[in-house]
Amino acid sequence: MSHSVLVIEDEPTLSRLLSYNLSQEGYETTVIDHGAEGLQAALQRRFDLIILDLMLPGMNGFDILTKLRQNGVTTPVIILTARNAEEEVVQGLRRGADDYITKPFGVAELLARVSAVLRRSKLEDELPADQEGKAISAGDLVIYPERYEVVLNGETVALRPKEFEVLVYLVQRPGMVVTRDDLMDIVWGFDYIGGQRTVDVHVSSLRKKLELGSDSVSIESIRGVGYKLVLPKRAPRA
Repeated sequence: MSHSVLVIEDEPTLSRLLSYNLSQEGYETTVIDHGAEGLQAALQRRFDLIILDLMLPGMNGFDILTKLRQNGVTTPVIILTARNAEEEVVQGLRRGADDYITKPFGVAELLARVSAVLRRSKLEDELPADQEGKAISAGDLVIYPERYEVVLNGETVALRPKEFEVLVYLVQRPGMVVTRDDLMDIVWGFDYIGGQRTVDVHVSSLRKKLELGSDSVSIESIRGVGYKLVLPKRAPRA
């Protein structure tokens, strides 16, 4: 069964390039050149992947991405961004994008990123049966791997899939320094093409979501190395 890909891109030459090369690789491709119409298509039909330009008529890519995540659409999204536009990349990742491609790009890079994102998405859907029912606890934090659910101080914390996986990896190593390279390899995979900035953005977002109180767990940055999970110190019992 072929994967279905929605391309939301208004530049005719680029949209034809994307459609042609994806179709040649066996993907079922739908192309829409208007932001609002692309959003409606993504809300009405289940796609395996969305390739999303940021500058679109009708509605920009950032707003589309935000509305998709607000409506519970978890379809992986690759954003298309201009070269040297780091702020666009950061904002896109914070709003829920899974990866990005900078324009102009080569066909080989495009297909490699599409394949990698789809492969990671499939792995996330195939949670091992022996993990079901097991909860991971760390201080006031409780993680339910089978539901991708996190509870902190009795409150549910909404995390994106990659934020969740980063948290699980850190929680399993409390007080230990985890390098960016380790997180990149474990969470994104050895074949991930993106840079370490992706890790930093996800950790920054995760850190903010964990700030529910002064006694909550925290993630400490180790300059030039990586991160470590810090649990609150408990006062000794009298």
